[in-house]
Amino acid sequence: MPIISHLSQIMEEKGMTYEELQYRSKVAPDTVARARDERIATCKLLTLEKLADALNVNICRLFTHSKK
Repeated sequence: MPIISHLSQIMEEKGMTYEELQYRSKVAPDTVARARDERIATCKLLTLEKLADALNVNICRLFTHSKK
């Protein structure tokens, strides 16, 4: 089941740049880029927690499953 990333949408809502998210979350730039561009197949829970904390959102908001 594909996973859909909402990272770009949330970043836009928060007015946060790619660089600012990297800095605040302390997540590797390539990981942030893949998650933002929906090219990530797996991700550690700790990484998701860091991204959610940096964006001040619930971790459940970051990704959803596609029914396709």
